[in-house]
Amino acid sequence: MKTFATLLLLLAGAASATEIKLPDETAAYKQSPLPGYQLVLNNCLLCHSAHYAQMQPPSSPRSYWEATVKKMKKPFGAQFSDDDIPAMVDYLSKVYGAEKPKP
Repeated sequence: MKTFATLLLLLAGAASATEIKLPDETAAYKQSPLPGYQLVLNNCLLCHSAHYAQMQPPSSPRSYWEATVKKMKKPFGAQFSDDDIPAMVDYLSKVYGAEKPKP
């Protein structure tokens, strides 16, 4: 029985909280005068890095970005207004997607 009690104490210690230090953020959303830029900064960075947008295919059409933003809201539960979706999609489409200006 003493061995069982010792095992429980060891397991309790292993289940205690562990501090995790994440690396500093190195990605940033591209600045833009588009209204969606501030909305993306205020809403998207709460859950994920700017790398998420940067890693999407550059040929992604507006419909892709709209579906992605709506997916973040439902089912993932992002807390932004439905009224903000068009501006966020506009920014993402024009800065990271198929609507970005050609060099």
